[in-house]
Amino acid sequence: MSDATATDANSADGSIPASAAPGSAALVLLSGGQDSAVCLAWALGRYARVETIGFDYGQRHRVELAARPMVRERVAALRADWHARLGEDHMVTLPELARISDTALTRDAEIKMTAAGLPSTFVPGRNLLFLTYAAAIAYRRSIGVLVGGMCETDYSGYPDCRNDTLQTLARAISLGMDRTMTILTPLMAIDKAGTWAMAETLGGRALVDLIVEDTHTCYLGDRSQRHAWGYGCGTCPACDLRAKGWDVWQGGPAPVNP
Repeated sequence: MSDATATDANSADGSIPASAAPGSAALVLLSGGQDSAVCLAWALGRYARVETIGFDYGQRHRVELAARPMVRERVAALRADWHARLGEDHMVTLPELARISDTALTRDAEIKMTAAGLPSTFVPGRNLLFLTYAAAIAYRRSIGVLVGGMCETDYSGYPDCRNDTLQTLARAISLGMDRTMTILTPLMAIDKAGTWAMAETLGGRALVDLIVEDTHTCYLGDRSQRHAWGYGCGTCPACDLRAKGWDVWQGGPAPVNP
């Protein structure tokens, strides 16, 4: 196993590694949404073995769980070498997270800003738990790299999406497991327009079309309305970010460094 330094994909020397050594492996957090689909393509282009992990935490937009197996297979099918590198998929059920969370992602509640200054869609501890469980599986599978679609540019303000949070967690996990565990976040420093541009750079128009048709982002789980950027209610924060990113990207090339 590669024993890399615990660092973000956009930190250290400011570059994202273009390739990894033969025999290297990564575990991608794959939800069925746009960002994780792009991260899967990114990892398949860089690692000899790529496994995926998903989480059923009682999310309101459960349609993403239905979407993820198809997204996983179709992304890998875009290139023969990607298909050859795709390994096992792991699903983890976390029902207690929904039970203890009073949020608009785990309850039938209004999506609004809270007194804490965060959207009511913020699920406290979600990414911390996801990455900790992912690290436990990665440890067993002799994988030293976790890849997630977290971003701190045009995001909803979730504190567990920030680079400082994730790299502090990477250090804690590495200490607790006595093994270096790297958390890479290829989208951390780019906006949604840049994410669309990265998809095209990685997989051409075929990957962009796949993301439009097959991935799911809408917090309300709406698959009845088709927009240029994909399916969704068109009004929730997730749809808003995705739509605005699409419009900016369609208006001109966005800077991207895949």
